[in-house]
Amino acid sequence: MHIITTDKKWEEVMPRSATANLLKLLNTCRQHQDVDKILAVQQSCRFMFNGASRQNKGTAAALAGSHLGIEVYRIDVSAVVSKYIGETEKNIDKIFTAAAGKSWILFFDEADALFGKRTDVKSGHEHYANQEISYLLQRLERYRPPVFIAVNNKDTIAPAVVRYFHQTIHFSDTGKP
Repeated sequence: MHIITTDKKWEEVMPRSATANLLKLLNTCRQHQDVDKILAVQQSCRFMFNGASRQNKGTAAALAGSHLGIEVYRIDVSAVVSKYIGETEKNIDKIFTAAAGKSWILFFDEADALFGKRTDVKSGHEHYANQEISYLLQRLERYRPPVFIAVNNKDTIAPAVVRYFHQTIHFSDTGKP
């Protein structure tokens, strides 16, 4: 997990209409965060960036953090997912424990491996893969600051995960949504 920043401007990453839509949503997130501080309202903002690799999704997350005045931490999903039973959950727990009490934006880059579709349980491995997704969704539910995930193909993501994200923004092959 490491902090990400950018010197780019919105117009270098996204078309004006997509930027305006995202900024409107981010301002709503800011309002929810302000209300959270006053009323302890349980509302979070979660976004899915969908599109091929190398399409400025991380840059867009960094710009969102700059807009909100919040640090953005990129989660290296390859370091989270483990072939050993229970290790992925431990790694997820470490992330959310480190972020507890902070106002960090968490950006799960290349999240397809972590958020893949649940399968019918035919083996112990599939049972634990489904359990990992359930655990991650529970942790996302309790995390108040914004969360962004970047996926290459939304269709490979578990429908339950897709429902957890308030907005999906598609990034095209040109690097702009």
